[in-house]
Amino acid sequence: MTHLWVRAESRPSEQRVGLTPEGARALIARGFRVTVERSGARAIGLAGYRDAGCEIAPEGSWPDAPGDAIVFGLKDLPDDGTPLRHRHVMFGHAYKGQPDGPRLLARFRAGGGTLYDLEYLVDGAGRRVAAFGYWAGYAGAAVGLKVWAAQQAGTLQGPARIGVYDGRDSLLDDLRGDLVAGLSNGAEAPRVIVIGALGRVGTGAGDLAGALGLSVTRWDMAETAHGGPFPEILDHEIFVNCILARPGVPVFVPREAITAPRRLTVIADVSCDPGSAYNPVPVYDHATSFDDPVIRVTAGPPPLDVTAIDNLPSMLPVESSEDYAAQLLPALERLDRIGAGVWGRAKAAFDEHSRDI
Repeated sequence: MTHLWVRAESRPSEQRVGLTPEGARALIARGFRVTVERSGARAIGLAGYRDAGCEIAPEGSWPDAPGDAIVFGLKDLPDDGTPLRHRHVMFGHAYKGQPDGPRLLARFRAGGGTLYDLEYLVDGAGRRVAAFGYWAGYAGAAVGLKVWAAQQAGTLQGPARIGVYDGRDSLLDDLRGDLVAGLSNGAEAPRVIVIGALGRVGTGAGDLAGALGLSVTRWDMAETAHGGPFPEILDHEIFVNCILARPGVPVFVPREAITAPRRLTVIADVSCDPGSAYNPVPVYDHATSFDDPVIRVTAGPPPLDVTAIDNLPSMLPVESSEDYAAQLLPALERLDRIGAGVWGRAKAAFDEHSRDI
């Protein structure tokens, strides 16, 4: 019997989950055993999982799960160096030169476990089977606007922290208040440029800006194919980067742009890969967080702030969880054939990237 163990997330700000009670019920109906850990943060309550027939386990008890259990979470595990003996389904952020990647892969090698990286669950054509992209873009543009509003209020380091919302309507109401406050000092409404606008991430970012009535410039491959430079970016107050760092991606905002004439004051780097050699906005060197959302690159004038939060969909945990879980469920239903298809390709990616660890 295939045993899926849904662990509690260890980040305090992470309220998302990759399996809803409805999805758990569908797996159990197919003969799966599903265990769900208690969680003090998860946005979807435990009662629905219990009603679906899941077994309930204490929070953080996954290290003691049966050896054949497949442990399923979203974000990082506690960084305690312990060997990892289970098969884990999660976002590992370990295959693209990230500084913490080798340490995570070494833990799997030491324990004999396997990482099935959610970013590398792809179909036969190489397309990801599930992604949080839309809500990452939506939230990333929202944080960018909050940083802009804080600049208009004279707040040196932007908003003190980013909150979690119970739905998009609540977020939009809050942002409308930020926009009114930002305009009260005579500022013009910010112009937003989204690069990667035709993808899921860029669509979310554009939709957020459009819902607030902001002017949005939407660029994709056709506009960036010449490789740069891109002075047009500097003519917008907010730049939302939705392009993943990878070989061949041009630099959109080089370091010399910091001292160049510009209207640009906010970079919302949704892709958030500052540790990569292919980072297209190399004006900052570390990710930000809900509790510390802004990097002040320069006080200017004008200022330039970067926000680069790597779990943005957590701003809207219920909607993003439901969307992602619905996309992922068909793959989870094939976990009983973990050596083939989408899971076999993920295992091959792990073997390739961990071979020399």
